[in-house]
Amino acid sequence: MTTKVMTTKVAVLVGSLRKDSYNRRLAQALEKLAPDDFKFNFIQIDDLPLYNQDFDSDYPAVYTRLKQDIEAADAVLLVTPEYNRSFPGVIKNAVDIASRPWGTNSFAGKPAGLIGISIGAIGTAVAQQHMRTVLSYLDVRTMNSPEAYLTNSEGMFDADGAIADANMRQFLQGWMDNFVAWVTDK
Repeated sequence: MTTKVMTTKVAVLVGSLRKDSYNRRLAQALEKLAPDDFKFNFIQIDDLPLYNQDFDSDYPAVYTRLKQDIEAADAVLLVTPEYNRSFPGVIKNAVDIASRPWGTNSFAGKPAGLIGISIGAIGTAVAQQHMRTVLSYLDVRTMNSPEAYLTNSEGMFDADGAIADANMRQFLQGWMDNFVAWVTDK
């Protein structure tokens, strides 16, 4: 008898559009630390027009695509930098679009992880706290512990995109193990 392995689909939203984004690199490194049955879908958000309630009666195709990508996922991973002591507008726009129109919140009830990396000394602590407030209102079950506010340093990632430092890799493996448990209720 063959046992069917369940795949856990994770929608990944990266709050930085920069070509060599530290947060995209972090998300890709986390994917390498996830179990084989976790499939990461990096959601495109750079083509989304700003949310406009006038669209609620006839959502543009890119809005609908975003909502469908979130709805198809079992969990959400939000990886964000910190801009001016908050999270970037591009990720807020995506969250606003996917949670609208009223009564069609694509995030509702989903488990989520929140993490980020920045060049600042406190990493993304304030951005994540602001984002937790928004996600809480949207009925997203955000993992509260462990928190990870990372500061980018030279040599953080190796040539293959993995976490180079053994201590940091161990810390992030622990974070990922907790995220897996959070998402799968293990």
